[in-house]
Amino acid sequence: MSWLEPEPFLRGTAWRDGDRPVRADPADLARLPWDIAQRAELPIGVRLEFTATPGTRAVLLRYRATVPAAGDALRSLRHGFALWRGGSCVAEVFAEPVTEGTVRLELPPCGGEFTVHPPEGQAPVLLGLRAVGGALGPAPHRPRWLVHGDSITEGWWSTRPAHSWPSTAGRLLGLDAVNLGFAGGARGELPLAEQLARLPGDLITLAFGTNCWAVVPCSAPLLYETTRAFVTLVRGGHPDTPLLLLSPVLRPAAEDTGNALGATLGALRGAMESAVLDLMAAGDTRLALLPGGALLGPGDLADGLHPNDRGHRRIATAVAGALRAARFVA
Repeated sequence: MSWLEPEPFLRGTAWRDGDRPVRADPADLARLPWDIAQRAELPIGVRLEFTATPGTRAVLLRYRATVPAAGDALRSLRHGFALWRGGSCVAEVFAEPVTEGTVRLELPPCGGEFTVHPPEGQAPVLLGLRAVGGALGPAPHRPRWLVHGDSITEGWWSTRPAHSWPSTAGRLLGLDAVNLGFAGGARGELPLAEQLARLPGDLITLAFGTNCWAVVPCSAPLLYETTRAFVTLVRGGHPDTPLLLLSPVLRPAAEDTGNALGATLGALRGAMESAVLDLMAAGDTRLALLPGGALLGPGDLADGLHPNDRGHRRIATAVAGALRAARFVA
């Protein structure tokens, strides 16, 4: 059997640059900070979703990826592929790192719908797939959920790509999560708002603000206006799309400590929340707010900033609940 083209099976994609899924508009990179343009090259959240007929024994995947350095302590885990069915991981395969290779994932004999999460950090490009002893077809398309944020949204400190809060919430809600989280970024960059405005989506979540405390320090009044401007620009392309803003989650070292402009994270969080409430009061009926300050406790953080797997699950559950409460999803 010949190899199937991966495009019909790919989910979580935003833009493409040749055969690579990328997370920023390749025609509009010059206006982005270099760190965001760099992070956008990683296909965070991109996955394969397929149906397999009963009796299909395995799926073969051809891929291209970067190879970790010889001294990398996690080298043996870098080319890991996880097979999920519904809310459970049914298999993991860790391939020997090579520039281009093939990996085989054994399937349960009953067939059904499956998701494969590839090794995001190695910038994989999926080149083809084929069934062993049966047939594969693309999984049904689901509503497209655009999720913009920082390293927390990108999934830092989750132990697997499938454990990040956007991936987890996407499974809970039956959504096609498109992860537009940028480690170190998501500081209210207005060109990103304009790119989001041009990107098709059925639902949008914005989850930024913690990097406005230190990476590029903001005052509370500046972040209030930035938040209003960001939402307004997104609304230029999505006037009626349901939009949820999640304000920054707990960061103990920043909550009551002033940044270079004297703003605590608590004050910045309050400014973002006030901006959303004011936009809602002005008539944006498709906008909702999820205050992030109380969602996590210190035990939900891996390093004092990024959630561990439990923290990612708690954010996912809270986001799913907020989207349902706002009647943005069923």
